[in-house]
Amino acid sequence: MNVVINPNVTQKILTALLFLVSLDLAAQISYTGFIDKYPIEFITDLNSEGSGNAIYAYSNYDTPIEIEGILKQKVLTFYEKDKTSKNTAKITFENFNPKSKKLEGVWTDLNTKKELKITLSKTFEVEYGDAAEWKNIEILQPVSLKGKYFKLIISKTKGGYAKVTGVKILEKKTDKLIQQIALECELWGLKNISTGDYNFDGIEDFSVFESSYAGPNTSRLYFLYNPKTGKYFESSFSGTSLQFDSKTKRIEERNQCCAGRSVTTAQYKVVNDKMVLIKQTCLEYDDKTGDYKKVKCD
Repeated sequence: MNVVINPNVTQKILTALLFLVSLDLAAQISYTGFIDKYPIEFITDLNSEGSGNAIYAYSNYDTPIEIEGILKQKVLTFYEKDKTSKNTAKITFENFNPKSKKLEGVWTDLNTKKELKITLSKTFEVEYGDAAEWKNIEILQPVSLKGKYFKLIISKTKGGYAKVTGVKILEKKTDKLIQQIALECELWGLKNISTGDYNFDGIEDFSVFESSYAGPNTSRLYFLYNPKTGKYFESSFSGTSLQFDSKTKRIEERNQCCAGRSVTTAQYKVVNDKMVLIKQTCLEYDDKTGDYKKVKCD
């Protein structure tokens, strides 16, 4: 009997298998453990191709260290880099299995070749399937401020999407809670929080990824520091893909839609912690000239 294989069915099977593989890898996994005798917190975020990044911090200092890595032939390798992007240290896990509750590896100083043993225990794994449900999981963020670090609070209901429900601001070394802010934002991998001087007062603030839209457009929530209270407050800053220029003390906005055929740019200054529009330019793509032309902004 001849068996006829339907290429469409074969493609569906391959697609399903690839999807299952991606489910095994595409997740954030949190561990606690030790590098030598030093306690650490360690979080990985690998994509379906086996590449990704991780964050770890020594519990006695709480300054996050962001590392990049790749999983190849069951060997998971991460690299630490200095400010010039030169590799300074390597973390290696042999026979890596994302489902394993224990991990053992080696931290290597690439300059001195000194090696330290790593032992980790899984604390949680962020799963995204429809049946998955979890609440108030805290994820270490890759950025920090002087004397402070961040943990993102995330939750998910059955059949729903993972959401950011809050952020904790903690004191380094003591882990004392300084402030907790309730949020409702999209989860964006490990890098949800950024820092910067958003109102140009010489003091670092922070922002949280809020949402992604069509094309490259994104939005964030901006929290400014109040020196009088020692707390952060949510500003009225809003816009699409905002960029902050500390030299000119201007905020640039770029909004792109219709597959790039329409582009709006705007420039703002900051007055009393509010964005004040200086100028706005609207462009539309002209098929005849093959270039953009200025049009009246709505």
